[in-house]
Amino acid sequence: MNDLDPIAVFRTEAAEQLELIEAGLLDLMRDLSDRAQIDAVFRGLHTLKGSGSMFGFDQLAAFTHHCETAFDRVRRGEAAATKELVAAVLDAQGHMQALLENPNGDHEAMSSILLENLRNAVGATAPQNAPAAPVITPPASTSISSGSIAGGAKAWQLKFSLPANSMANGTNPLGLLDELRELGECRIEADIGAIPPLQDLDPRDLHIGWTIHLTTEKPRSEIEDVFIFVMDEMTMELKEHSAPKQPNPTPAALSPRQSPASEPPKAAIPPTEAGKVQPADTKSQKQADNVRIPALRLDEMMDRVGELVIAQSRLSQMANSAADLGLRSVSEEIERLAGELRDTMMVLRMMPVASLFSRFRRLVHDLARETGKDIELVTEGETTEVDKTVIDRLADPLVHLVRNSIDHGLEGPDDRAAAGKPMTGRVILSAHQTGSEVVISIRDDGRGIDRQKVRAKAEANGLIQPGAQLSDKDLLQLIFQPGFSTAEKVTNLSGRGVGMDVVKKTIETLRGSIDITSEFGKGSDIALRIPLTLAIIDGLLVRVGNGRYVIPLTAVEECLELSVEQDLRSRGRSFISLRDKLVPFLRLRELFRTGTEPDPYQKVVVISTGSEQVGLVVDQIIGDHQTVIKSMSKLHDQVSTFSGATILGDGNVALILDVAHLIAAGQHQEAQLRAAG
Repeated sequence: MNDLDPIAVFRTEAAEQLELIEAGLLDLMRDLSDRAQIDAVFRGLHTLKGSGSMFGFDQLAAFTHHCETAFDRVRRGEAAATKELVAAVLDAQGHMQALLENPNGDHEAMSSILLENLRNAVGATAPQNAPAAPVITPPASTSISSGSIAGGAKAWQLKFSLPANSMANGTNPLGLLDELRELGECRIEADIGAIPPLQDLDPRDLHIGWTIHLTTEKPRSEIEDVFIFVMDEMTMELKEHSAPKQPNPTPAALSPRQSPASEPPKAAIPPTEAGKVQPADTKSQKQADNVRIPALRLDEMMDRVGELVIAQSRLSQMANSAADLGLRSVSEEIERLAGELRDTMMVLRMMPVASLFSRFRRLVHDLARETGKDIELVTEGETTEVDKTVIDRLADPLVHLVRNSIDHGLEGPDDRAAAGKPMTGRVILSAHQTGSEVVISIRDDGRGIDRQKVRAKAEANGLIQPGAQLSDKDLLQLIFQPGFSTAEKVTNLSGRGVGMDVVKKTIETLRGSIDITSEFGKGSDIALRIPLTLAIIDGLLVRVGNGRYVIPLTAVEECLELSVEQDLRSRGRSFISLRDKLVPFLRLRELFRTGTEPDPYQKVVVISTGSEQVGLVVDQIIGDHQTVIKSMSKLHDQVSTFSGATILGDGNVALILDVAHLIAAGQHQEAQLRAAG
């Protein structure tokens, strides 16, 4: 049984339609003569109005009708597509979102302001007492006279039927008939031949078809647009009738009996008839291949898969300790199936970052209007896929970074001209995958970060001592301190010193890191390194002292043996030579203060992120391990060495090492040793 709320489904689909309308408007802003985008925006507004009316969102339907009318005038050449019109409809699109979320609220004042802006943009004054939504009474005449076909009017015969479950899905056929009446003079005949006997009748099903004789000056496309949001599910036949040659025939000459448009309605329409509009097989197939699933159900399924992986780990441990070959065989088979199920589940949760990047087109457009700057947003690597949870939690940090880049980074037109730069500033959002991480960067070609200002502000705030020696990396990281801002004045966009602090905290909760590079006068690049997933990873299980730990396998480059002699020689230096390159290493036994003696043959696990490498000295490498990530408790929020925990097959807990933190610690240790000479 389908327990989905139709209103909730409509809200979801309407939100997607609003996103498409917004994207079309932003594309149209680049090329106001793009006929395809004009038609696409009109169809989107038409669909939103019709479906909103069917589901009882009357305010949304009435307001959207005015925007649809404006674009209809543009389509027909009665009004020009201007930047002012597109901006007015963009503002209206935001109001449509409010009408969708709160359909019963008081939106009259805002609606009036936006509609006034829309009327001014179109360049024509709408009647002040115009109804909110068109309601046209059917014409009194019940027959069409060929004499009424004048000018460019044409006579059409339309036959259509909807699926039996149409009304249960929210489609109101009376609304479709009303829209057809708006197009011109029409006569409607109901086809009741498919109604079953009373004992077999399900009152929830629709069994009626219709034949419509329509005379209108509108083109065929506008007639078909009436059915734009049910086209793939219905059966429709649309034929044009030629006007009779007689100049002024009497009404009796074209009585309903003699008129070719009055043929008796048929219960079934042969599929080979001319003008037949069949459901699009390809599109229907695509719809059948895609299923809309609430994200909560995916989360629940991922939790079950995680528990299955833990149970499978316990079974493998039991099988390996037993002498039963049959048990081992079954255990290996279950391990294979659990791994495949895990991989499939991970793929289901992955989404392209295009869904994240697309949100910033509107933001950049609005900020360009607010700041008076010419800004071009460029996106790269939009097909890179990341876990849905990661995408949802990255939205706010990226908003802060983009706003900061536009307000602080990009210069105004005069400053850019003086610096010999193009008038249009560029903000580039890019994404690419490196191992188990995805790197999302925000670059701009603005003024860059003034390190002198950063140092002066940090000293004034007491973050560093005057004259303190800091590496360039550490100096730039100061901009993420709470309350830190180099802005000379507070604006609506930035200057309060809270945005970048929020960015850092959010990225750290995602077990990620932030890298900054900047060249003064040329621009900045802020790179966010985020794990691909926050649920299940492949790990390398190691032992340090009496404890067991997990290292993310995708960060592991190689494993080496550290003999006692090498260990003694490296005391005080903590470097190993790896293919003529010195790599710093950390003794985890000392870092974790295990209080145990080292094993005779220790191992060095070389891990990396980006171009940085560091070795981790462990006592034993146990093997690979499917790791279900569990969050640390709030008491351990400040323990930056670990990014989470997992449950082993024997029920014990193993901590997951934070690779980025350990590499940073290794690089810091290397810098200290080099400074000491």
